[in-house]
Amino acid sequence: MIKKMLGTIIVLILLPTAHAADVSEETRKTIIDKLQQARPDLKYGAVETSPIDGLYRVRINGTQFFYANKTGDYIITGDMYQALPGMFAPIKDLAAAKLRKEMLDSVATKDMIVFPAADVRRYILHVFTDVDCGYCRKLHIETVPELNMAGVEVRYLAFPRAGLDSASYRKIASAWCAKDKLAALTALKNRQPITENVCKDNPVASHFLLGQKIGITGTPALILEDGTLLPGYSPAAELLTIMGLDENSDG
Repeated sequence: MIKKMLGTIIVLILLPTAHAADVSEETRKTIIDKLQQARPDLKYGAVETSPIDGLYRVRINGTQFFYANKTGDYIITGDMYQALPGMFAPIKDLAAAKLRKEMLDSVATKDMIVFPAADVRRYILHVFTDVDCGYCRKLHIETVPELNMAGVEVRYLAFPRAGLDSASYRKIASAWCAKDKLAALTALKNRQPITENVCKDNPVASHFLLGQKIGITGTPALILEDGTLLPGYSPAAELLTIMGLDENSDG
């Protein structure tokens, strides 16, 4: 039952949201001034209306957001859902998705570890991964081969959750520096050791910083072609449905 609900929610995350109405400069200033008094360390961006009257969506740190009331005295974090017949539909953050896509487009494919589609490429899926993450291993061993067979090219970016001064960083950087990157990453995913070789020009640090900028807080983190972020593990069947590549689609 829970798995079925989660699958439904993931598919529904692709539903578009209504266009936000303009917010007056006075309201924006009131909200931002109050929030800056509480957390001056955050970078505040656009203030937008939300589907709930009197509640505003405040952009922070580029691709993240929370909700605040008109005076900025109260905030709410988390996803907002719309009650539709037979379902709760998440309100998609279109602006953040667009920004994620632009950021990923700026990363050279040669700096990723790419597991290509088995035949004709039908879709590109970006995945932020960590070699010491159980669900990352599960995704790589169980899901990625099925995605490849279905025409999905999986492009890995590194996100060592323990940080850039950790054993996880050295292991994943060694995969990026290996002569056979695909084999090295697969070995690590199978808990097999590889030769430590942290080359100076590896892109792991830049991937990690990019992930933080676009709102990655855990792994695996999957980014769809339109920039939509899917946090956590999903089986191949659910992902193919989301991508429109399942047996019942025309993709």
